[in-house]
Amino acid sequence: MCIHGAGSWQRVAATIEYSTASACATSRTASVVKLLPAQQIGTIEVLPETIIYLDPNSKLNLQNQIRQKLVGGILSGALPPGHRLPSSRKLAQQLAVARNTVVLVYQQLVAEGYLVTRQRSGIFVTEQMLETRVGFRGANSTGNALESAAWKRRTKRPSIGSRRAQDLPNWDQYPYPFVDGKFDASLFPLTEWREANRLALSVADVRDWSAGRGDADDPMLIEEIRSKILTRRGINARSDEILITMGSQNSHFLISQLLADQSVNVTLEEPGNSEVRWLFRESGAKLSHQPVDSEGIVVDSRLAESDLVYVTPSHQIPTAVVMSLDRRKALLASAVENDFVVIEDDYECETSYLERPEPALRSMDDTGRVIYVASFSKVLAPGIRLGFIVADPQFIQRARAFRRSILNHPPLNNQRTAAFFLSLGHYDTLMLRLGRIFQERRTALRDALNWMRGVPMAISPEVGGTTFWVRTPEAFDVAALAQVAAQSGVLIEPVRHYYAIAENAENCFRMGVTSLPVEKIRPGVTQLVKVIRTMVRGQVESLDTTAGNWLTGDELRMAMSGATILYKEVYGAPCTIKYHEDGSMSGVLGFSNEERDSGRWRISGDRFYRQWRRWNYGEESAYYIVIDGQQIKYFNRDRQLVDSAFIHLGGEPIKIPPVASSAGP
Repeated sequence: MCIHGAGSWQRVAATIEYSTASACATSRTASVVKLLPAQQIGTIEVLPETIIYLDPNSKLNLQNQIRQKLVGGILSGALPPGHRLPSSRKLAQQLAVARNTVVLVYQQLVAEGYLVTRQRSGIFVTEQMLETRVGFRGANSTGNALESAAWKRRTKRPSIGSRRAQDLPNWDQYPYPFVDGKFDASLFPLTEWREANRLALSVADVRDWSAGRGDADDPMLIEEIRSKILTRRGINARSDEILITMGSQNSHFLISQLLADQSVNVTLEEPGNSEVRWLFRESGAKLSHQPVDSEGIVVDSRLAESDLVYVTPSHQIPTAVVMSLDRRKALLASAVENDFVVIEDDYECETSYLERPEPALRSMDDTGRVIYVASFSKVLAPGIRLGFIVADPQFIQRARAFRRSILNHPPLNNQRTAAFFLSLGHYDTLMLRLGRIFQERRTALRDALNWMRGVPMAISPEVGGTTFWVRTPEAFDVAALAQVAAQSGVLIEPVRHYYAIAENAENCFRMGVTSLPVEKIRPGVTQLVKVIRTMVRGQVESLDTTAGNWLTGDELRMAMSGATILYKEVYGAPCTIKYHEDGSMSGVLGFSNEERDSGRWRISGDRFYRQWRRWNYGEESAYYIVIDGQQIKYFNRDRQLVDSAFIHLGGEPIKIPPVASSAGP
C-alpha cells in the first residue's frame, strides 16, 4: 500500500473516484482509492493524485495498513498540517472496508497526536506534529555534483570491492541462486523462534534485560553458549572469556582494530576470506599469504615472522577443506615456537558431515594463544546478527571496552531470545535438521554436476559444508560464465576475489546449496550447462580438432564390446565400468566399491548410447567416442569434449567385484 504525493500543495476541493478490481465481487482483492483534483464537493479537502492501496497479500491487517499509510503521509508531509481528512464513513466507502475499521484508526491517531477533531468541522492533521522536524519541506535533498565530489574526497576508506553475486539485494528473485551464505525462507525456524521471543517478552524477562547492565552481555546467553555450543567443540570457557558480538564480521573488526597496526605481521590463507584480508589491510598491518592444500593452511618456516595467523579450519573459506588433526597440532606448535596468535574462525562448524569432526583449535590450546570466533547458525545470522569471541580474559576485557565505544552491546532482547532458543533445545534441533537438508542438497548438486557437466570439471572433496569449489579447464572464461549465467537466471560465484595474489588464482567458481530447495538444483545445473555449452565453442577441445581415432558404426561396437573404463567422478571417487558384449553394462563406484548399478549400452549410427538404472537419473545419454591410445574421450551432441577416462580394450579383462549395496550416486 502506498500514498503518492502530487508535488506542491494547494488547498483544493476534489471529486473522489473509487474503483476496485472486478474480482472484488467474488473475493477479497486489492482496493484502490484515487483522489483527483476537481471542483469543490461539500467542504472536504483532499490531497491531489493520492492513491491509498490496500494489499490483500500484506502481512498487516486492513486497520494497520490504513494506519501505516496515514502516518507515512503525515510524517512525509504528503498530508500537511491542517489538512482535512474524509469522514470515517466516506473513507470506509472509498476503501470498501467496514466503517469501524476506519473509526478505530482515526481514534488511535487522535489519541497519539497525529490527528485532531474539531467540532462540526471534521478530522484534521494536527498543526504540531511536524514542528520538531527542523527545516523539513516534504522533499528529500539530493545534493549536487559538487557536493558529491566533495564527499568522495572526504571519504577516507574505499569500498571493499566490486559487487558480487552474494551481495545482490535481489538474489532471491533469481530462479537458481547457487549463492553460499544466503538462505531460503523455508529454513528459518519460525515457530521455535516465536516461542523463544514470547518467553523473552515476559514481564520478568523484559524487566531484566531492559534495565541494562552497562556494557555487560546477557548472562543467560553467555551461560548457554558456554555450556551448550562451546562444549560441542571441546572448548571449556569461563564467562569472562566470552564476548557477544554482532556476528562474525563485527568480531573480525574488533580483533583487527585491537591487534593490528603497521608494526604487526598478519598471515592469511591463500585463497582466503577477502573481507578479513581487507580489514587487516586497512589496519595498516603487513600481510603475508600462506597457501592452502588438502589438509588446510601449510605450516612451514614462512610462519616464523608472523604475529597473527588467521585460519578457517572447520571449512576453509573458500575451498571447504577441513584442516587435518596433524596440521592443527603443527600449527599450534608453530604458534608456541614462533610466538604468534592464532585467530580461529570456526566457519560452518555446525554443518560438518564427517563422522568425527576435528576438535577446535581453541580446545587444543593450552597456552592461551587462540582467539576463537563463531556465530550462530547462518540461517539465524542475517536476522539476529549475533556471534561471539572466546579468548583470554585480558583480551575480552579490552575488546569489551572497545565495543562499548561503538555500540555498547548487541541488543539485549535479541540476546535473551537466543538464550531461550538454546535452552529449549531448538538450536540443536535446527542444526540436526539443517545437516540433513544440506547434505541432501549437496548430494543433489554433486550428482547434477557429475552427470550433466558441459565441460570437464572437478569439485572439492566430500568434506561437508554447503559449497562446492568447481574447477574448469584453464581456457574457460569463468568471469564471463558468471555474467552470462546470471542473465539466464543462474547465480554462481567466481573465486578470483579470494586470492590476494592474482597469479595464484585458479580457474574456478563456487556453488552453494543454502539458498535454493533441492528440487531446483538439477534444473539450475541444466540451465548452467546450456550456458556453458554455448560459451565453450572454440575454448575447449572439440571433435573436429581432437587427437585420436573417432570411432563409428561397427568399429565403435567392436571397440566397446568387452571394454573396461577406469574413471573418476567429479568429486574424485573412483568408478569402474564394464561394457559387456551382450549390450549390458555394470559399474561400481567409491573407494570401497560401495555403490553399484547396471544398465544397457548400444550403438546407433556414429554415436554411443548408454542408460543406467539409477545413475545419471536413469536417463539415456549419447556421445561421440574418440580413442586416443588408452584414453577414451566423450563428446556431447555439440561435438564438445565433456569427459575422458582410461580404457582397457583387449587382453585379460578387469574384474568388477560383487557389491552388496545397490545404492546409486
